[in-house]
Amino acid sequence: MKIVEHHLVQLAAVIETGGVTEAAAMLGMTQSAVSRTISILEKRVGEPLFVSGRRPMQPTPLGEQLGLQGKAILASSRKAMEIIRSFKSGSSGRVRIGGVPFFMDAVISPMIASFQRDEPGIMVHQSYGNYPELVSELESGQIDLAVTPTGSVDLNADHHFEPLLPARNVLACGTGHPLVRKRSLATEDIVNYPWVAPLPGSPLVLDLHNILLTLGLEEVSIRYAGGSLLSLINYLTGTDALAILPLSVAHSFRRENKISVIPLDIPQPERALGIMTKKKPYSNPAGRKFMGHLRREFSELRRVLEKHEREIDWAHGPFMAERKGGA
Repeated sequence: MKIVEHHLVQLAAVIETGGVTEAAAMLGMTQSAVSRTISILEKRVGEPLFVSGRRPMQPTPLGEQLGLQGKAILASSRKAMEIIRSFKSGSSGRVRIGGVPFFMDAVISPMIASFQRDEPGIMVHQSYGNYPELVSELESGQIDLAVTPTGSVDLNADHHFEPLLPARNVLACGTGHPLVRKRSLATEDIVNYPWVAPLPGSPLVLDLHNILLTLGLEEVSIRYAGGSLLSLINYLTGTDALAILPLSVAHSFRRENKISVIPLDIPQPERALGIMTKKKPYSNPAGRKFMGHLRREFSELRRVLEKHEREIDWAHGPFMAERKGGA
C-alpha cells in the first residue's frame, strides 16, 4: 500500500481548518478535489479517518496520526517556499569571498560586519589568497567573488574585474618614529632603518622593489617577515622598522594610535583594487546584494582616503629631488 504525500497534506489541512471547504480554500484547490482525496485515502487505508457527523470535522485516532505526518509535510513545504522567497530576494544564502590578507583583515572584515547588521540571514565565508590563488578558486567554484588588486594586463578573459579603488601605498612606521617629524628626507634616512618584508606573493613585494629601484638601491635591511597584519602592527609599534602598506590599510588603524604614515611621496603601482567575479556566475542574489554593499562602502572609503591624502603634509627635500631625477 502506497500513501501519496500530497494526500496527507490535504488530510492535515482538513483537520487544521475543520472542514473540506475551508481546507480547499487554504490549499488553493476545489472542494470536490479535496473531498475526493479524503475518500481515496480512506479506501486505501481501509479505515475511516473522520468521526461521522461531527462538525467541525473531527479525526479518528488513525486520521489524527496520519494528519500529523501530513502536517509535517505541509510545514516542510511552507518552509521550502520561505527559503525560496528569501533566497530570491537576497535575504538569505551564503557568500564566499576571497582576498589579499592585509586588505581583508583591515578593510573588508568591517564591511562584512556592517553588511550583516542589515542582512543577518546571509552567511559570509572569508578566505585568503593572492591573485593567482584567487583566480584558481574562482574557476573551481570555491569562492563567489574576490577582492584583489590587479592591473589590466593580469586580467583573465573568463573573469570580470570592477575597479573600485586606485592602489595607493605609503611608508608606515610606529607612532613616534623619528622620520615622521623630519621635514627633509634623504636616501640614507630610508636605508638606515630596518624593514618589514611584505608577505610572499603579495604585490607589495614588487612595489618595494620599485621603491628601491627609484632610490638606486639594491636592497634594504629586512629584519622581520611572514607575519600577519596584527603581527606587523605590533612589530612596528615596538621598533623603528619601516613597512610599505596600502594607504587604506594604514588608515584603518588611525584611531588606535599605533602606526603613523611617513609623509613621503613614493612610486605608486599601476593597478586598482576591486571585485573580480566569473563572467557567467551562478545565480546568487545574496552575492549580488553583498557586492552592492561593497560598492557603496568603497565609494565612501575612496572619498575619505582622498580627503586624508590632501590633509597630509607631504615632505619635500633631497629625496624628492632624487626621485624626480631618477624617474
